[in-house]
Amino acid sequence: MDRTPANDTWFQGKAARSIHEDQLKKVELFNGRAAMIGFVIGVITEGLTGQGILHQIGLGPLVDGYATCSVQMLPFCF
Repeated sequence: MDRTPANDTWFQGKAARSIHEDQLKKVELFNGRAAMIGFVIGVITEGLTGQGILHQIGLGPLVDGYATCSVQMLPFCF
């Protein structure tokens, strides 16, 4: 087996990329699951309280102002 520095560098780079890709897959899987749980909790809370998800996170006045805006003046509502 050839033990040249160039061969070692290539192997180390390949191993580092493989480890990084594995970690990235795990992190993205966790983020996706957390987002799904958050969305389900928001929908359940909406069903229990009657307030939409935007109201729950504090954007209710913005949504209410948009809903009461005149359709003729739609671009100038905000």
